[in-house]
Amino acid sequence: MAADAPHPAFSEYAGESVPQAAPGTAGKDGRLALVFARSDGETRLVRDFARAPFHVSGSLCHTDRTATVYVQSPSGGVAQGDRREVSVTVGPEAHAHVTTGSATKVFSMAHNYAESGVSLSVAPGGHLDYVPEPLILHPDARFYQSTTVDVAPGGSAVVGELVVPGRLARGEAFEFERYYTRTRLRSEGRLLVADDTHIRPGEADPQVPGVLGSDRVFGHLYVVAPTAEEAGLSDAVHRAVADGPATAGATRLPNDAGLLVRATGETADPVRKQLRAGWTVARQQLVGAEAPDRRK
Repeated sequence: MAADAPHPAFSEYAGESVPQAAPGTAGKDGRLALVFARSDGETRLVRDFARAPFHVSGSLCHTDRTATVYVQSPSGGVAQGDRREVSVTVGPEAHAHVTTGSATKVFSMAHNYAESGVSLSVAPGGHLDYVPEPLILHPDARFYQSTTVDVAPGGSAVVGELVVPGRLARGEAFEFERYYTRTRLRSEGRLLVADDTHIRPGEADPQVPGVLGSDRVFGHLYVVAPTAEEAGLSDAVHRAVADGPATAGATRLPNDAGLLVRATGETADPVRKQLRAGWTVARQQLVGAEAPDRRK
């Protein structure tokens, strides 16, 4: 969403000026565009555009011929007034993996808010793994993220997020002001799934039965495979995540879109482990290879 048309939940912050630098100015209007294509039996990063605070240093190739890009940032985190847009396009028969080099910190805010828009597109026969490192919400953070995933029939995508509600080692938890994530899954322009998560700890405690219970860290994986026989896929992924250090499970998504894995835990590592287990099983069934190694 554009900075001049904030989500209604953030409209109360939109008119607040930012003393350091206004939204949309240099360094606060990040843009990242990546395009992957299949060529000579390999997936290649054929186009990349990065505007601060994004930085890309090319791609790596895994043994299963997946091109991997680690998105970097010299800014240290997301600050008030930041607006970021990410676009990833995967061509026919191409396999790509996009992640971040480290956790993304959303810093404390006294004015305005931060916003991230992510647009992911996969062509027939293509596959995308978009699984960034954890998002850490500092005290008083206000963060809105919109993610749109459009996967053509015959294509697939694994899209993940892990949210840490503060610097837990310092005793912080749920001291951020507002976190809102909006996800839309599409195929050939048709809306398949709409899923929103809105947490405002000052108004409603998320650590209650039916929400997070006693857990603090939460994460999810959307396995988007519009034409896959996802009944067996969902069962296999659920078996992989059901037993482990975090509370997790998998469920089929409506409109034959694929499946969803959700996991919660006391700390990030157990949740990460469960999500990766589900990611590996899903990827094995979809493209015949395990989740890419984390070269970090």
